[in-house]
Amino acid sequence: MFDLQTLPTTSAEATQTVSRSARDLTVTMIRATVQIDQPNGDGTRTVGAGFLLNAPRADGTPRTVLVTADHVLSRMPDSEARIGWRVELPDGGWRFDPQPLIIRDADSDPLWTKPDDRDIAVMEISAPAAFARDAIPIAWLADREAFDAAAVGPGDAMRTLGFPRGRSANRAGFPILRVGRIASWPLTPISAFPTFLLDLAVFPGDSGGPVFWTPATQVSPVHPCVAGVLTQEVIVQDERLRIGVVVHADYIREAVDLLDQKAAPAP
Repeated sequence: MFDLQTLPTTSAEATQTVSRSARDLTVTMIRATVQIDQPNGDGTRTVGAGFLLNAPRADGTPRTVLVTADHVLSRMPDSEARIGWRVELPDGGWRFDPQPLIIRDADSDPLWTKPDDRDIAVMEISAPAAFARDAIPIAWLADREAFDAAAVGPGDAMRTLGFPRGRSANRAGFPILRVGRIASWPLTPISAFPTFLLDLAVFPGDSGGPVFWTPATQVSPVHPCVAGVLTQEVIVQDERLRIGVVVHADYIREAVDLLDQKAAPAP
């Protein structure tokens, strides 16, 4: 008697499955990414990107954390900024619904937390239920061994989400997706190389957006891996080199740890 066996998936079918998987995982990152802005009072505004992280407190209670670049918030002088929520409508459409985001307390002290010498900022926020559900798990952040474990290296493609020049992909306020390739080596250890370069033009409004990769094969992890945060463009003597700087994601973990320490009661 022979065991009933499933016929092997054809190469074309496997490719389509992987492509759909990568696309679906990219959409999860899109849904977690938001615009942050503050009007300047002269008809212009300061714009940055950020993404939502599901980072439970030490006692296990739920917590939604906004991740962005420190300079995005530091360059917003007022206590109130805006965060670009999006509302899904019954007909399948979406509506852009920016709401106030308090970034400084009554004494004008920052409400966000950052690690020393790293352009990373994290802040606990109250998010609408739909956005709290879309926040990505903290386990999706690449740790210090992730690049070596996944054999990530120079020339590999990374995806990033942002709002270049304050532009969004549509009226609903979704971020714009772009792809760049890793342009530097070595990438690890991150204690020696805390940032890496991406072959990608960077504009105001991109800072704070996630840089990530998605599975390329069926044996890859079943979730995106956030490599880091896009923080700036390389500029030499006023010439833009179309190269972005990315801070490794492990420093997001460090910032969340600092957030936990800040929230812990005094002994």
